[in-house]
Amino acid sequence: MILACLLLSCGNKGAGDQLTGTVSEADAAPGFDADSAYVYVETQVGFGPRVPNTEAHRLCGDYLVSELKRFGAVTFVQDMVLTAYNGERLSCRNIVGSYCSENKKRVLLFAHWDTRPFADQETDPVKQRTPIDGADDGASGVGVLLEIARQLGLRNPEVGVDIIFFDAEDYGVPEFEKATHYVPDSWCLGSQFWAKNPHQPGYRAEYGILLDMVGAHHASFYKEYTSMRYSARTVERVWNTARDLGYGKFFINAEGGSVLDDHHSVIERGIPSIDIINYDPERDLGFAAYWHTHNDTMKNIDRETLKGVGQTVLEVIYKEKAL
Repeated sequence: MILACLLLSCGNKGAGDQLTGTVSEADAAPGFDADSAYVYVETQVGFGPRVPNTEAHRLCGDYLVSELKRFGAVTFVQDMVLTAYNGERLSCRNIVGSYCSENKKRVLLFAHWDTRPFADQETDPVKQRTPIDGADDGASGVGVLLEIARQLGLRNPEVGVDIIFFDAEDYGVPEFEKATHYVPDSWCLGSQFWAKNPHQPGYRAEYGILLDMVGAHHASFYKEYTSMRYSARTVERVWNTARDLGYGKFFINAEGGSVLDDHHSVIERGIPSIDIINYDPERDLGFAAYWHTHNDTMKNIDRETLKGVGQTVLEVIYKEKAL
């Protein structure tokens, strides 16, 4: 584990803010820049598929570390060798950026940064064995979190915030090998590792928010089942905030299905967490038609959706009060 120490202090309100009855600039969440987030998504896709053991994966990981440092985060890198469903050894990294490290009250934000090594939802058997761009499935959540990290570097909220980019989320058993390789724990390998080996011993957070596939046109974010079971209060807070900000068309006020995702591992760590994910229980597979295909490209990424998710999460964070 590599620790780059760049310590930041958490700003407090001035006395004038405490005495006035009006909302000060320090009380308001910063504006989320959708153009900036779009560029972060585009930059990741530009490296190519970010599959462990590839040059694109290595270069993108270096980029994510450098961006978190540039935005003033205390950074941690968990280097690990994970075992895929087929026995292949994967060189992986969980990448962590922390703000206000001394603050005991913390919020955890996370997404996966790897991409699916198989386009196993393609109908062409040849295409099924090639990796995808993962513009939405991977890059969109990371892009939103990078823009949030940039805003955190400009002005700290009252609570500590940790951002984790989990690796090897999407290396689960492909459809074309399920008959011979059924491995139920083959997904979310990076977050499983972190749950057993957190970047800081005894790490705790009040709650966690996972962003997965959060950049598509006309995205639908239903209240995911596991999120409601373990962190219903956070779900309601996030969905109500989105509605108040005018993003209710994305955040659907209805319960959806259960999704196997990185929040399961974080919950097992004892941190109640939710999943903001584009999953509509009325669709055939639940996910968008381009899911795990070669159509998961930048053409699907919409700035308005990125803005809706990012601004909502920023609003939730900046309304948190210190202990």
